[in-house]
Amino acid sequence: MSARFEELAWAPTPMGAISLRRRLEPTLLVDVYEVKLGDEFLMSSLFTVAEVELAHRGLADTPGTDLDVVVGGLGLGCTARAALPDPRVRSMIVVEALPDVIDWHQRGLVPGAVELTADPRARYVNGDFFAMAAGDGFDPHQAGRRFDAVLLDVDHSPRQVLHPSHAAFYTDAGLRRLTRLLHPGGVFALWADGDPDAQFLSVLSGVFDRARADEVRFANFLTGGTSASTVYVAS
Repeated sequence: MSARFEELAWAPTPMGAISLRRRLEPTLLVDVYEVKLGDEFLMSSLFTVAEVELAHRGLADTPGTDLDVVVGGLGLGCTARAALPDPRVRSMIVVEALPDVIDWHQRGLVPGAVELTADPRARYVNGDFFAMAAGDGFDPHQAGRRFDAVLLDVDHSPRQVLHPSHAAFYTDAGLRRLTRLLHPGGVFALWADGDPDAQFLSVLSGVFDRARADEVRFANFLTGGTSASTVYVAS
């Protein structure tokens, strides 16, 4: 049986200390991997349904073959790994602001990390997704490169951001800058905690031809009920 608790990695960052922890969940008797930023829990391997659905629903709406995809936010790698089985994915850039998180994957500290790191279609890029979206784009080797799908999971929601500099992205002007980096018909999909936000959906609808908010419910054994996240899909 695994040790009850282990801190696998810790590092200071401009947004606070980032840490990767593994603990034995006594109720389910499974290892749980958790990412914390300061005192905030960012991600848990216990609850990954919505992160997986971000990839599935975003790509399901993306037309064509030979897709070039951007995943904003690496975390435990759930969204990136969920996108790779789609045979249409030709290339994937995973943008992560914190080099330590990329290092976790390259060192194999995260479950499934080897699967992502070893896939020749996937490439890690250490950078600020939001600054890149407003600037020269997500590929450091090709300024202004366009993509078929951008899948984003960084902030808790458009209203609850991890850093104030992220807020401008979720406005009309910020999203219009993103569209410069999408092929015609391309898709932007976003994970957010909680129920759909009608105000943000209205902003999306004003920028994109089509936009919707899908509520994703999943069992929460901690509460004995269900919890909800939202996947926004715009094209």
